[in-house]
Amino acid sequence: MGYLKTYGDTILFHDGLFSWMLVSTDYEFNEFMHSSSVHIEKSNLYHFFHGWLGQGLLTSFGSKWRNHRKVITHSFHFSILQQFIGSFDGVGDNLLKKLESEAGKDSVEISQLISLYTLDVICEAAMGVKIHALDSGNSQYVKSIKDMCNIVADRIFSYLSPRLYMLTANYYKEKRALRIIHKHVDAVISQRIEEHNQKAKKSESSQADDFGVKKRLAFLDMLLDARIDGKPLSRKELRDEVNTFMFEGHDTTSSAISFALFAIATHPEVQEKLFDEQTQIFPSDWKSAHASHKQLMEMKYLDMVIKETLRLYPPVPFYGRKLAQDVDFKGTLYPKGLTVFLFPYGCHRSAKYFPEPEKFIPERFENWTGKLPYAYTPFSAGPRNCIGQKFAMLEMLAIISKIIRKFKLAPARPEHEMQLAGETILISKNGVNISLEKRL
Repeated sequence: MGYLKTYGDTILFHDGLFSWMLVSTDYEFNEFMHSSSVHIEKSNLYHFFHGWLGQGLLTSFGSKWRNHRKVITHSFHFSILQQFIGSFDGVGDNLLKKLESEAGKDSVEISQLISLYTLDVICEAAMGVKIHALDSGNSQYVKSIKDMCNIVADRIFSYLSPRLYMLTANYYKEKRALRIIHKHVDAVISQRIEEHNQKAKKSESSQADDFGVKKRLAFLDMLLDARIDGKPLSRKELRDEVNTFMFEGHDTTSSAISFALFAIATHPEVQEKLFDEQTQIFPSDWKSAHASHKQLMEMKYLDMVIKETLRLYPPVPFYGRKLAQDVDFKGTLYPKGLTVFLFPYGCHRSAKYFPEPEKFIPERFENWTGKLPYAYTPFSAGPRNCIGQKFAMLEMLAIISKIIRKFKLAPARPEHEMQLAGETILISKNGVNISLEKRL
């Protein structure tokens, strides 16, 4: 942010890891890059994900990316998204129990619990698996997911060559984590394929099998039905896409929910309006009601609060693309292969696009539709936008609604000042601390 304030909206500089790279918050350049169907390859930064995510939708490009994007888009159809509300509710009730045990304390660090909640939700949505992360956060699979998120973040900001990296403890930690993750996902895929081939799907009321698999339709089930040029996806492709869905739908959503709760806790006037909206939607049983899709869509003010949270705290604060060919933009020639970092965190906090950018003002999104679409990009934009953004918004609406109806949030005592850090995901290095009181 400091460089951009000093040198302008677009800066070109040299870094030992990426050679020359461009960072931009210029609106026209953002529009050009986001809307381009040519410059869609991710930067070399994403190579660090390959051991985990392979050639899934996040890391692939070219015809592979286009083919997979086309078939996966159908998995996020409106009618399919509705079925996941039950998962949000079931796991959400468990989260409320955990938060209830923290109510009344002066300070509660919420981001770790929220992370386990989103991991439970995404596992059930992606694979149909109940891993009970909230109840057993130290299981091998849960720990391996956390380890990989931390290792990738470390590698992105490390200058170690691949050969030197192989001499570090993280290298062996990564290998172990990947073995556990891939073994778990491969086992679930085998189970699903067998059931899929036998056409012996269980009902939702049946007992889970040895892998904890329920027969609610999951993302993996839809991938098994997908065809590219008449052929089903290979087991490796299935694993890559499931792991990608797991990564993209876990820490990103956790980050957004945690920051939203912090913003609500520190803005009592916003919380009051939110609670009023909830009691209007649930006039008689606001404490315990399970929201329907229709009711979630009625939460207009909560939707604005989430969008303002995503403006101030975009879960992915920057993302990189590689120029596929030379680009002459406003008289400056940028060469093929140049790494371009698009910087939502910078755009979102620019007074050029958002008056009083450091203030939390949900009302700014009351009539936002269609305004400056490339200045507000918490889910990216254009051909490579986040395919799961509607899923994420539904999940955030559902869980924040439940929490606001159950608890009154307030700042931690003593007041907590977050230390933001942009890694692969925007985090607070010293946690996200608030206090909670049960509503009477």
